[in-house]
Amino acid sequence: MSARSPLDIVLDVLLIVALPPLLQGVINRTKAFFGGRQGPPLLQPYYDLWRLFHKGTVLSRTTTWLFRCGPVVGIVTVLLAAMFVPLGSDRAPLSFEGDFLLFAYLLALGRFSLVLSALDTGSAFEGMGAARDVTFACFAEPTMFLCLLVQAKAANSLKMVDLFAGPLAVDARVAGAPLLLVVMAWFLLMLAENCRIPFDDPNTHLELTMIHEVIVLDHSGILLALIQLAASLKLFLYAALVVRLAVPINMVHGGLHWCVFVACVIGVAGLLGVVESVMARLRLNLVPHVLTAAGVVAAFGLVLLLTMP
Repeated sequence: MSARSPLDIVLDVLLIVALPPLLQGVINRTKAFFGGRQGPPLLQPYYDLWRLFHKGTVLSRTTTWLFRCGPVVGIVTVLLAAMFVPLGSDRAPLSFEGDFLLFAYLLALGRFSLVLSALDTGSAFEGMGAARDVTFACFAEPTMFLCLLVQAKAANSLKMVDLFAGPLAVDARVAGAPLLLVVMAWFLLMLAENCRIPFDDPNTHLELTMIHEVIVLDHSGILLALIQLAASLKLFLYAALVVRLAVPINMVHGGLHWCVFVACVIGVAGLLGVVESVMARLRLNLVPHVLTAAGVVAAFGLVLLLTMP
């Protein structure tokens, strides 16, 4: 593994801070293309965040400090989790043995804080959305750990930088098929964890189908901007995991590996736009079945890897 240069650290931070809202713009433009519309500008998510940061915040008299703390903890946990993921280089800003456990629990803590923020409003409507979100998380989180176990066994390491070093970091003849199954499971997790179609519709306002949107319904101003920024960063984070696992970026020499990474992440956003354009939202009672199927795929990958000579 090559030495970590200051330029790589700066590029990591710049990508984490600046690139996530662009992915939402790519998804919106892709969906507009399939719908035969012009669609919003590519940089519209940046304008929306700028506008929200300059708006006032409306707070209910029934809320406490938990309501204000939830979005802050959410953005901080996702930022910390992103520090453990290698982006365009073969190292991450933070790394230690077993850091994949902290990565998973940071994401869980962000969800927990947002659920507490929703419940603090005292609204039965937001309580319904929080219950749905936590229920689906019970199916998604075991799948995540199964994926990480397969990668830990394949890479013979417990570090995120080794788990997502790319498919050519291990013997493809041994781990190729299991890692392919893991990529499929990660892609389904990306759709579910980021409330994308077919699991959820981020643009819906129907009472019977809302999940994530109902949780943030009472947030406004800076608090809503933090939630939207955290959601964009989480989408970027999952896209980066899929790219790092599926694309051999480390085989690209020079500074081109950063360009390849950015292009692949934008390509994943475009793929999400295609998925949302050609598929309909699933009924709520079918979401656990799909998440269970993703867990079965990851578990089969683990069994396949353990039984290989």
